[in-house]
Amino acid sequence: MFNRFFGKSETPAPAPAVDVTEAQRRLASREALLIDVREPDEWAAGHVAGATHIPLGDLAARLAEVPHDQPVLLFCRSGNRSGKATAFLRQQGYGQVANGEGGIIAWQGTGLSVTLGT
Repeated sequence: MFNRFFGKSETPAPAPAVDVTEAQRRLASREALLIDVREPDEWAAGHVAGATHIPLGDLAARLAEVPHDQPVLLFCRSGNRSGKATAFLRQQGYGQVANGEGGIIAWQGTGLSVTLGT
């Protein structure tokens, strides 16, 4: 309580996460937009079909491309960068964002395919 009065923020809640099975379900039903926050070379090496590519370093400058009115799933290689992106978007007022738990590693680990190239 002391911190609230003197401008120090409390520790934010962890970013919500969904596992690969739930991510796949949401994507298949077009219930969510998937944003891949990896670097261009990682994206070209393989990404989820239908994903939007916005590297983490560009996310702040490209906020207009992230819809406020639909659920958004964020993916990276392992879930670390996408967790940071999820937390950032929540701080910017996005209420319907979740981290893809385990990232593209988990996606491929369950046998799901990726698309190569740009």
